[in-house]
Amino acid sequence: MSSKDAVVRSDSSLERLRPTHTAPAVFAAGAAIGVLGGVIGLGGAEFRLPLLIGVFGFAALSAVILNKAMSLVVVLVALPARLAAVPAADVAARWPVAANLLAGSLLGAWAGASWAVRMRSATLHKVLSALMVLTAAALVLTHTTTLGTLDLPLWAQIPAGIAAGFGIGVVAAIMGVAGGELLIPTIVLLFGQDIKTAGSLSLLVSLPTMLAAFARYSRDGSFAVLGSNLRFTTIMAAGSIAGAVLGGLLLGVFPGLVLIPALAVILLVSAYKLARHD
Repeated sequence: MSSKDAVVRSDSSLERLRPTHTAPAVFAAGAAIGVLGGVIGLGGAEFRLPLLIGVFGFAALSAVILNKAMSLVVVLVALPARLAAVPAADVAARWPVAANLLAGSLLGAWAGASWAVRMRSATLHKVLSALMVLTAAALVLTHTTTLGTLDLPLWAQIPAGIAAGFGIGVVAAIMGVAGGELLIPTIVLLFGQDIKTAGSLSLLVSLPTMLAAFARYSRDGSFAVLGSNLRFTTIMAAGSIAGAVLGGLLLGVFPGLVLIPALAVILLVSAYKLARHD
């Protein structure tokens, strides 16, 4: 698939959107995704991606780029609030953890974005489907089990962190997500941090990782989809932020034993439909 083809398909998607998807509908869709993410402490980008493809009709690569832009906005908004919840001194004291992961994730983000722009649309659909299954598994693991630590010696921990960061960077770039659903359990398992601190550290890793992927996408012609759909992106991002705030307020209202499996099923169903998408 060429970059030119991606731009043409994204423009045609935009034409189909105009008569059928109003600003309130786009905002409401973003808000629904934000609520889903907010109640589990994530940005919701993993749920937004199939919506962009299946409901709003964007080509896979165009959806990934738009999802990445919205994820970046949501993380930028969430970062100050998250850092306020955990003392900055505690997070700063753990900078080696973030640096270790970033050593791999920045390279992974660049590589993942490079691979995504070169994939055929059908191949990208299947890759995204597989990654959504991985995300569903990570979601269930993180929220329904008590994560231990691997207690690796430092000589093994550092290369393991780089390798894990690279893999997470690839996944985040290809899906257009922040990667928190993978970063948080990785930080707990590899570095022995508690879940709350891991959440803050994951945002510090996510932001530069997303910027690296965004920089790579900006070099490709398909990046034009962002300019063509700036109003759509702004409205959905605003809805996602509003929904995330509401979801945060609803945190604890829904039993985790019901909510997490339900969200995992949503991801699995979306993955199945995406794999069959033409």
